[in-house]
Amino acid sequence: MTFDAATANPLFGNMMQTREQMAKGLLDLFDPLLPFFSNGNARVRLDAVGAHFDRAAADLEGFARPLWGLAPFAAGGGRFAHWDRYAEGIANGTDPKHPEYWGSVNGRDQRMVELAALGFALALVPERLWDPLKGEARDRLIAYLKHARQFDYAENNWKFFRILVDIALDRLGVDFDRSLTKAYLAELDGFYIADGWYRDGNIRRIDHYVPFAMHFYGLIYARLVDDDHGQRYRERARLFARDFSTWFAEDGAVVPFGRSLTYRFACAGFWSALAFAGEEALPWGEVKGLTLRHIRWWSRQPIANSDGVLSIGYAYPQLTMSESYNSAGSPYWAFKAFLPLALEEEHPFWTAPEASLPQAPIHHPLPHPGMIMMRSGQDVVALSSGQENLQMRCGPEKYAKFAYSAHYGFSIEVDERGFATGAFDSMLSLSDDRIHYRVRETNEDAQIAGDAVYAKWHPWPEVTIETWLVAAAPWHLRIHRIKTPRSLKCIEGGFAIAKRDGDLDHSTSANRSASALGEFDFSGIVDIGSSVPREGFVQKPLPNTNLMVSKTLVPQLRADIPAGQTILCAAVMAVRGGSFDDGWNNPPDAPTLADLERRFAETGTRVSAIEAPGSIK
Repeated sequence: MTFDAATANPLFGNMMQTREQMAKGLLDLFDPLLPFFSNGNARVRLDAVGAHFDRAAADLEGFARPLWGLAPFAAGGGRFAHWDRYAEGIANGTDPKHPEYWGSVNGRDQRMVELAALGFALALVPERLWDPLKGEARDRLIAYLKHARQFDYAENNWKFFRILVDIALDRLGVDFDRSLTKAYLAELDGFYIADGWYRDGNIRRIDHYVPFAMHFYGLIYARLVDDDHGQRYRERARLFARDFSTWFAEDGAVVPFGRSLTYRFACAGFWSALAFAGEEALPWGEVKGLTLRHIRWWSRQPIANSDGVLSIGYAYPQLTMSESYNSAGSPYWAFKAFLPLALEEEHPFWTAPEASLPQAPIHHPLPHPGMIMMRSGQDVVALSSGQENLQMRCGPEKYAKFAYSAHYGFSIEVDERGFATGAFDSMLSLSDDRIHYRVRETNEDAQIAGDAVYAKWHPWPEVTIETWLVAAAPWHLRIHRIKTPRSLKCIEGGFAIAKRDGDLDHSTSANRSASALGEFDFSGIVDIGSSVPREGFVQKPLPNTNLMVSKTLVPQLRADIPAGQTILCAAVMAVRGGSFDDGWNNPPDAPTLADLERRFAETGTRVSAIEAPGSIK
């Protein structure tokens, strides 16, 4: 009995090397949705999972999100047999008298998000969605779009949603208030930092929304509107491309970080949008390779339910990592990866031979998100400081861990009273009662200096921790200076690896070290000079807490922290396959605090993310 990619992924076996194979992948992913279209075709309800918005908006999400892929497919000459469903669904969904009416927008509303996909499709293939509508159906659609756009959109990437609707209205020859478009274009420029990097609003959050939202929509704008804004979006994308390529491993995996990871291969949306806009930010073979390898990686994961519908989760179905705004239709933002289907077969994106990853140094600093991208064998690890998100569930795990891996993902905690049972992979957890715990949530300061990052944070107001993270591939080093007025317990975790059934793994716990050897991976953490003794322990976290695999092992170091000042130093590594003995038996030495402080005083710069308002002033 198996439940793997072969039985739970419509993309399984698709080599995803040609335009035809990408088109097949799109249709294979769409076809399982057909039984869930409503009688009037305006709603797609996939299961009973609820989001914070109402059911009508969730049903619209299921209806609209596939258009991110279907519209470019049609624009490129692809034959899709169900455009009549979409035309009928639009007519009924915008009709207040119809039982499948989508509901009215009367403020910030999820419908604003989904109407962006509809606006994009109307602008790109009006012959499929606009031309079939007649008389009052057209009037109702225009009235619905114009009504929605008059309300204020969220202070982040949402501002692009009105702009995409406005592009459609303009192309359809509709009269509307263009001053609203201009206002949002100006406000979006306010989120731009430098060097191709945005923040998703005026907050300490610089994540995948930079490539698969800010740049994605900007490049669509650049393709559809030829003006100064479009030129700026192109210039920024060119600056961003090299940095973002360092987030990808050679096999196509990307470093999962931040919120909305259930959108899965939307992470290739930036590369797809470059192709759509005709912007050769990297050689076309490299852009093609980054796009297709990423989708191929997903084709090998069990990311769908047994009926072929994409599940909420990451590398397998997993609700605990989801956001409050994730309904069953949310994962279909992944269709953003299919933008290249709008291109003709002769486009260089399709004719160029697929190329390997762009050349990059082993350690690549990114001062805006506050990361050191570290290549280690087959993996890519992001050492991170400076970001936070207290609004989302599991925000500390998604934004404030010390390290994020393309191959090992990260784990989330599901029991706030589970200090003894927590995974705490790539985190330092502290407790004053052995039940409840605190981890890094916010940062008072964050800096970057070459291959190292620094942060100052407070698990409690009266407890101060300074953390230095230093890249030393395949290792990374963690140095913590803790100042506390009372004694604490602490647990520090390495990377989580897959646990085999039948307890066939090999684990070693010792004084000052812990390691775990699974079927394919080795993970270890070793103390290299702390001022207090630490004991090794291999944790078996609760199931379904890791993004990549449902059961994991996490090597940990545990210690008592006395009142006063304590120094903790650890070296951490994880490798896939091959021999690990030489590396594990020869951990690097820890730099002295004096050397680190001197280095940051001389060459450190403040991380851009920390410049936005945060929880700590």
